[in-house]
Amino acid sequence: MPETSPRSLCAAALLLPGLAASLVQAQSPPERASLSLRLADYRDWQAGAERMSAQSPAFRLLTALGEATAFEANLMHDAVSGASPLYHDTLSGASGKGVNDHRTAGDVKFTRYFGNDALALGLAASSERDYRSRAASAEWRHWSQDRNTTITLGLGGSDDRIDPVNGLARGSQRHSSEVLLGLTQVLSPQSLLQANLVLGRGEGYFSDPYKPLDKRPQTREHQVLQVRYHHYLRPWDASLRLAWRYYRDTWSIHAHSLEAAWHQPLGKGWWVMPGLRYYTQSAAWFYHDPPFPSGWQLGAIYSGDTRLAAFGALAPSLSLGRDWGGGWRSDLRFEAYRQEARWRPGSGSEGFKGLRARMFSWGLSREF
Repeated sequence: MPETSPRSLCAAALLLPGLAASLVQAQSPPERASLSLRLADYRDWQAGAERMSAQSPAFRLLTALGEATAFEANLMHDAVSGASPLYHDTLSGASGKGVNDHRTAGDVKFTRYFGNDALALGLAASSERDYRSRAASAEWRHWSQDRNTTITLGLGGSDDRIDPVNGLARGSQRHSSEVLLGLTQVLSPQSLLQANLVLGRGEGYFSDPYKPLDKRPQTREHQVLQVRYHHYLRPWDASLRLAWRYYRDTWSIHAHSLEAAWHQPLGKGWWVMPGLRYYTQSAAWFYHDPPFPSGWQLGAIYSGDTRLAAFGALAPSLSLGRDWGGGWRSDLRFEAYRQEARWRPGSGSEGFKGLRARMFSWGLSREF
């Protein structure tokens, strides 16, 4: 095999199937515009009873505006229905009629390229019956002269307003900000490595307004470290994708996520990708299994929300896709998800009720 010059490493890696698309961001505006549609259907259940379901169509447009600018827009609509977790009904005063809500979210991003640098500015908004969010972001990327190393610096902020239909905490607000520092490195024509560090802080209303006894701290700081590695295996014409994510915050939650996927071309434009994700987290310091902790007093910091409990989770997935030619591509994805207290190393929350979920999604895209 002839020696590959350092300057051609990135170009060589980008040509390998399934290797670089999700790690290496574009270093110039797209040569062709693309429009994509994704339909998703999600359902979860608990203790033998179906709980929540959601259907989510999403659209994405990516195109060049001139020779040095790219424009990206996303639009999504969620339709959510179902019931609260079984053991929260009395605590929340839920009527038993369940939840029926709709959410519309969208974002736009402009990216301007300057030689070895790019500046991206974005705006996002989300609205539902009892919640509204507005966000803005800025991202600067710099490539080394050989284009094999990318440094990323990002800033983001959001303002949220909560207006629950039960009248509790109406008009409450939350303000959040994040800083991102990232490094993407082409290690060889077959390997890519990416590491991101995120620091964030939020202030305001974090409690669940539909559970009157739920009261959480009004500040939350978090740190996230994520490492991803993609490697092309020539004997199988396939790529291995590995990822690790660590999260911690001032609520005493520490979480790890490990993920592996295998992208395998099948010929005639077809590909398949099985994957497996494992997740584990510790409980927030103020989480207690319902109904109440010993010595609890009205107005004390407390939550029985199982998202703040200690548990482990497994999520196997399978994706199948095809490049149909003429710029058309499609894929079908299935993911199963299960949470259990016993799947956390050490021990999980004793009163944690396991949860199961599944999600189907179908995507179609066209370049033109």
